Amino acid sequence: MTHPICRTATLEDIELMLDWAADEGWNPGLADARAFQEADPQGFFVAEAEGQPVAAISVVNHSPQMAFLGLYICRPDYRGRGIGYALWTHALNHAGARTVGLDGVPTQEANYAKSGFGLAGRTRRLEGALDRSDTPPPLATVADLEAIARLDRAANGYDRPAFLAAWTAQSDSRKTVLTRTPQGITGFATARLCRGGCKIGPIVAPTVDEALTLARQAASALGRTSVVIDTPDAPQGLGQRLQDMGFEESFATARMYRGPAPWPGPTLRAIATMELG
Repeated sequence: MTHPICRTATLEDIELMLDWAADEGWNPGLADARAFQEADPQGFFVAEAEGQPVAAISVVNHSPQMAFLGLYICRPDYRGRGIGYALWTHALNHAGARTVGLDGVPTQEANYAKSGFGLAGRTRRLEGALDRSDTPPPLATVADLEAIARLDRAANGYDRPAFLAAWTAQSDSRKTVLTRTPQGITGFATARLCRGGCKIGPIVAPTVDEALTLARQAASALGRTSVVIDTPDAPQGLGQRLQDMGFEESFATARMYRGPAPWPGPTLRAIATMELG
């Protein structure tokens, strides 16, 4: 077994991790590195061997109760030496007693189960085209963060304030739109430009129809119609509607938790990212 040096990742390291993720076909966002780091600056890790990073993982602490694991990658030429598992063990210590979630490839379910993770559902990646929205998208502002956090908590079953503040911030490559009603803000969606195309997530909305409207508005805010959306595998949910519209599934993961699983609400129509939940 190779004995690696495990350490907290810098922003430069996270950029490298995302390059590796792109090589694996995971298609990260153009500006994900800084948004990821701001969610939990101590939650990203690399393992060094022979003086260079050769494996990576994230265990982001969203709240005192909840963490999420992702970006678990070992360079192909360093696999089979115990490096990845050493980093896995090191990083999970960061979560402490928190429940830890992950979206893992189904072929690794048995391995994750050995570390105490249990299957809670599936996430399906759907790709296709949306009609362009004819109305100007209602963009979120910093003043909307409290309402966004409230909606996200009800949808996902836990708090993640630092992540949301970074993830929903407006930029040239990322737009967050809202549903505003006389009763207040009832839904939101974030679209971001990726290494290839545009991903939309999260989408939080009371109904599938409202979720589709938000998706169209978010994509239109970036001038896109071809999109990727990661949906919970739920009967009669947004995923089924998208497939009825001609979207095709390109990827699927197992949603697993170590510890008591949160209870997502019916308004969760699409997750934010398979890396951070």
